[in-house]
Amino acid sequence: MASTHIHVRVDDDIKKQAQEIFNDMGLDISTAINMFIRQVIMNRSFPFLPSADPFYCESNMAHLMRVKADADAGRNMALHDLIEN
Repeated sequence: MASTHIHVRVDDDIKKQAQEIFNDMGLDISTAINMFIRQVIMNRSFPFLPSADPFYCESNMAHLMRVKADADAGRNMALHDLIEN
């Protein structure tokens, strides 16, 4: 079976972290990437469920910006009684 090269840009620190983990598993990066690609082919999907962090969704970010603007302007700032008498 002929092989080909794939060039991928990855942050240097991310690559080093992955290399350490793969080394602990007895793998090199090339083998790990081949395993990933074979899983994609076999399952016709990612071998994991990619998802976005809901914290960063557009509606939540807009809400956070409104709350920050209110806090910066001193509006809607309630003091909470954290100690019960």
